[in-house]
Amino acid sequence: LWDWQLEGACRGVSPEVFFHPEGERGPARRKRDEAAVKVCASCPVLQECRNHGLTVREPYGVWGGLNINEREMILAHRKAG
Repeated sequence: LWDWQLEGACRGVSPEVFFHPEGERGPARRKRDEAAVKVCASCPVLQECRNHGLTVREPYGVWGGLNINEREMILAHRKAG
């Protein structure tokens, strides 16, 4: 059930904003993540996207305004709690 993606604020935005190139680190990666999160901030399906990223444990990219490290922290917290 991917219909929610049709309403995403990210439609028409380059995937490169949401998925880092191999080897990207430091300030460049933070800057790209920040740009992706700004797109997500106004998204009408932010929660659906976030739920997807967490449920299927997306290993790459920004989903629902969360990068991989943020998603891993949430999942670890859920597991511990």
